[in-house]
Formats: sequence, structure tokens, C-alpha cells
Amino acid sequence: MSNTDDLKGRAKEAAGDLTGDRDLQREGKADQAEGKAKEAVDSARDKLGDAADKLRGRD
Repeated sequence: MSNTDDLKGRAKEAAGDLTGDRDLQREGKADQAEGKAKEAVDSARDKLGDAADKLRGRD
């Protein structure tokens, strides 16, 4: 996963782990989840676009 939300989330979670800040850990996990959701939406959009292109005959 290479999007910025995931990387930002990992950094926040790690900082929270080091400092014992549970709020920062949770925030990091939330950022990671947001990144995964965005990635899933982008993937679905790409698949729909590919399917539409095939229907139009633009392989």
C-alpha cells in the first residue's frame, strides 16, 4: 500500500506506540483504514472503467 494516508497512519501509530499515546495510536489506525478505503474505491473505479471500455470495444 503506497498511499499517503497509509504511510501517515503508520507513522502516527508508531509514534503513539513509542510515547504510549493511545489517542495517537488510534488516529494512526484510522488513517490507515482511510487509506485502504480510498485504495478500494480507486481499484473498483479502475475495474468499472475497464469493463466499460470492453463493452465499448476499446480493449
